[in-house]
Amino acid sequence: MPDRFEAWLPPRRRGLLVVCALAVLCPLFFLTPRGLSSDAGRLVLAGLAVVQAGGIWWMGSRPAVVTAVVLCAGAGIQLLYPAIGPGVALVVVSTFAWLRPARASVWILAVVIALSGAIALVTGRWSDALLWLAATLLAWTWGALGRARSARRQAEAARAILEERARIARELHDVLAHTVSVMVVQASAADDVFDVSPDRARQAIRDLEGSGRQALAELRRFLRTVRTLDEAGPFDAEAAGEPQPVLADLPALARPLAAAGLEVVIRQEGLDDVTLAPGVERSAYRIVQESLTNVVRHARARTARVNIGVADGELTVEIHDDGKGGGRFADLGGGHGIAGMRERAALLGGSVEAGPAPAGGFRVCARLPLEEPA
Repeated sequence: MPDRFEAWLPPRRRGLLVVCALAVLCPLFFLTPRGLSSDAGRLVLAGLAVVQAGGIWWMGSRPAVVTAVVLCAGAGIQLLYPAIGPGVALVVVSTFAWLRPARASVWILAVVIALSGAIALVTGRWSDALLWLAATLLAWTWGALGRARSARRQAEAARAILEERARIARELHDVLAHTVSVMVVQASAADDVFDVSPDRARQAIRDLEGSGRQALAELRRFLRTVRTLDEAGPFDAEAAGEPQPVLADLPALARPLAAAGLEVVIRQEGLDDVTLAPGVERSAYRIVQESLTNVVRHARARTARVNIGVADGELTVEIHDDGKGGGRFADLGGGHGIAGMRERAALLGGSVEAGPAPAGGFRVCARLPLEEPA
């Protein structure tokens, strides 16, 4: 899997690294350099220190070049002061491994091996060279692991954003699709009887106006909820205090459909003895709403029966119409309605089956747990 994580070193962190590098290098000015007089050694050390500390400032824009320069300057400092070890180079190696993918940063280990070997050859401190190699490998590993953790957090955040977008899209679809579908049917009914029965046409237009106002109210409420929770966290209309639909609201949901020519028969059994979790009841309502929306849009049905009950510790929701279900096969493959119902059920640990009924028409059957999963 390709590494798509984009690491960035902010100026504040770069400044902190520069200060730390200077703090590590300052004590060396009080030590005696190897092979040079004190004054000459301090002059060379000052130049190498400026190269190391100054180079770190450009670590964010040119990490490979800066890392190579800092390592070479560090090798020069080690030649002057063999006992001090890599020092600042370890921080730079770890930072470089965090800024670049492992495949792009592993070459730095070969550079460190070459420089350590050259320093050990000159100074004769082979045991120290092995210790420094181990420390460098540990620093590189630490940076690579830090990059992996950061990439995982970024991927989780991106996945959470995509899931939230899908959830908002599903809620918006549920809020508007039903009402707009009813509006289309009411407008068609008004057009059919406009010449032969003006009174019925006027009533259909009044119903259409009422449905339009309802759709606008639902959309405003939805947008207000999203704006309210935009800073607070994930979208949750219930947490924002918005009234949520329950199964007792199904008759009100079915009433406009009767005016549009679809008789909806609702039957609920066994619900008085159980307590449904709010999320389960809301999902059951939305599944019924989406199923009836599909009936209005595709089935050309006259009757739809909604049976809701409790069996084997599950809430069962069945919607069966007497229409021609062939128009809904497209939704089974690439639409959003049935896919959204299945997503809702799956989030609760339930399932949805949808397809033509053996006796004719179309049947949707959902099974939901009585309690929301933890």
